[in-house]
Amino acid sequence: MIYVLNGPNIGRLGTREPEIYGHTTYADLVDLCLATGKRLEVEVEVRQTDAEFEMLKWLHEAADAGAHVVLNPAAWTHYNIAIRDACAMLRGNLIEVHISNIHRREEFRHKSVISAVATGVIMGLGVDGYRLALEHLAQLGDQAQPPVNSDGHR
Repeated sequence: MIYVLNGPNIGRLGTREPEIYGHTTYADLVDLCLATGKRLEVEVEVRQTDAEFEMLKWLHEAADAGAHVVLNPAAWTHYNIAIRDACAMLRGNLIEVHISNIHRREEFRHKSVISAVATGVIMGLGVDGYRLALEHLAQLGDQAQPPVNSDGHR
């Protein structure tokens, strides 16, 4: 099982700042992820929330299951320590995905509190980053990610 988890405002894809995020709708993104999972013969669960408590619940569920996660934390990327700490509990691999390149955006978006606990980061490739993340995780199979060390990094 691979969880594809999306944070705040991702449900507005297609209408939210199309000059940055493109015209792909959230429904299109879900279809892309499910079709990729089917092609790779892996079960994919796609979810989106604007509620922090719900995202935390899903990350805990993934941690308990030992599942891999593709996470677009959206605005939570830059400040949400609770989401970061939940990501650090994951036993499966975590790929942080961003549709835009956060380093080409406003300065306050340049820092990710998630990246240090992620297995890898894909950004700036549009929704195709999700496909690439799923392909990578499918290739890893059940291989666990390295544990978080004493300074909070993998």
